[in-house]
Amino acid sequence: MRPTPRASSPRTASRRRRIGRLAPPVAVFAAAALLASTAPASAAAVTPGAPYTGMGNCPLAAPAMTNPENLQVGCLVSVTNAGKFTLGSTVVPFNSPIKLQFGFYWDKSAPEVSFPDGSTANQYTVVPPTSGPLMSAPMVQITIPGIQNFLPGITSVFAQVELAGPVTKFTPLATGEPYPVFQLPVKLHLYNALFGSHCYVGSDSAPLILKPTTGITAPPAPASPMTGDPGTLGYDMDPNGHNALVISETNAAMVDNTFAIPGANGCGLLGSLDQIIDWTMNLPAAPGKNSVSFQQTNASFVLDTDITDLTAALKDSAPH
Repeated sequence: MRPTPRASSPRTASRRRRIGRLAPPVAVFAAAALLASTAPASAAAVTPGAPYTGMGNCPLAAPAMTNPENLQVGCLVSVTNAGKFTLGSTVVPFNSPIKLQFGFYWDKSAPEVSFPDGSTANQYTVVPPTSGPLMSAPMVQITIPGIQNFLPGITSVFAQVELAGPVTKFTPLATGEPYPVFQLPVKLHLYNALFGSHCYVGSDSAPLILKPTTGITAPPAPASPMTGDPGTLGYDMDPNGHNALVISETNAAMVDNTFAIPGANGCGLLGSLDQIIDWTMNLPAAPGKNSVSFQQTNASFVLDTDITDLTAALKDSAPH
């Protein structure tokens, strides 16, 4: 019988982190061995079923994933259903789902992170999905003080969070610890009839570096710490006898208020509106004056010691 989801506790949190170690417990990876096997040259596109629902774009055939020196490989899909992004004096609500999807691997250098309680967690390298964006976020209408909306739909201001670089330092088993789950570089695309099509806060060369955690943040004074929530965690072994383990987080909250925000760029003709937007949004803004809260987040990620086995696990889960 497969394990059923259960609530977090400090004791289970410590065990969760050990699951991600080089030598997983026998009860979790009973038959797993760290094999340097030959991965398939390509992986057929499948629509995997439970417990791998939503992982169809996992880059199973990417060279970084098929490297035989990898100790672990995996896939992630995460959907955030609520929350907000505060930039200076402007609030961007998350009133439609934000989705993350990617693959990841743990290489022979076996990078780990140590926590104050003495436990450790693996830190993985992220691989973008085979098709579709790594992050997708909806466009939302926002209010910028001082910018009047005389003609709704025309003079309205809209904002969209966009990825501004690679996701790094993925540490999924840092749940509940005061440590980021990943580092996420983003930029905010602003849309308005007067702003032009290249109006941003942040850029690829100067992004907003979000470090969301399910634990407690440590912003500079006088800002107060924010507290996340690892939600309810569950574990599922592969239903078809493969060695893959799926770990799920339900209703988690990830928070961060330690990042800085640069000024606007590319707004209006030759950037003529950059200073006006900075003034109305109170930008640039130092760390502690900004925050992000990813609420009602449901995430699922799979771990395996062998890419061939992981590929077969997703394929065999697909409805026939």
